[in-house]
Amino acid sequence: MLKPNEGKALYREVDGKNYARYAIKTHFITLGEDLDKIIEEYVIPHYQKGDIITLSEKIVALSQGDIIYKKDVKVTWLAKLLSKFVVKNQHCTGLRNVYKMQVAINIVGPVKILFAAIIAAIGKIFRIKGIFYKIIGNGISNLDGFNDEAYDYYADKGIFAPKNPERVCQRIKEKYDIDSMIVDANDLGVEILAFNKEIQDKGELVRKLLKDNPAGQDREQTPIILIREYAHREVSTSA
Repeated sequence: MLKPNEGKALYREVDGKNYARYAIKTHFITLGEDLDKIIEEYVIPHYQKGDIITLSEKIVALSQGDIIYKKDVKVTWLAKLLSKFVVKNQHCTGLRNVYKMQVAINIVGPVKILFAAIIAAIGKIFRIKGIFYKIIGNGISNLDGFNDEAYDYYADKGIFAPKNPERVCQRIKEKYDIDSMIVDANDLGVEILAFNKEIQDKGELVRKLLKDNPAGQDREQTPIILIREYAHREVSTSA
């Protein structure tokens, strides 16, 4: 039985068509788990031709094992300084977290980080947002972890953005004939990291369907959303 998360609508209408967004609950997924086994256990029993599944970038990254532990991050004065200027957000700490800021510095270098910070500060004067992340790139906005806001498991580890996400989606399509997208979604917005080539024209549709973050932001444990088009809305919430 599939259903939406509490407080989230099952259906959403986009461009005159109705879609269900089923939240697939999984066990608590940890470092090094087999993504294929997750799909086989939780997705295949429900998947129908024409469905699209979205996978959280976190579970894909965890399956790849690309993380860094807090104990291995040497925080510098620059990270402490710059993190103070990151806008505080109730939904996520982002680079306000000094460990995430330090990892960003380690990846792109202090010169580029400082340049991006200066340009972003100028941009704020003209109410232009997002300049910082556009300049530093390299998946920095997708850094996760280093916090225990939802689960203690993430307190001591940072999780990098998934490697070769397009290849992951294409492999899922080739092995299971399942259309998929890897997304970084929260209550602030939706970023689609990758999709299999067969649904390359569905990006904007999925972005609209996930706008209200049907996967949730707390302890839902629903990192997979199954999207299904309906000619009309069902009475039942089962899939």
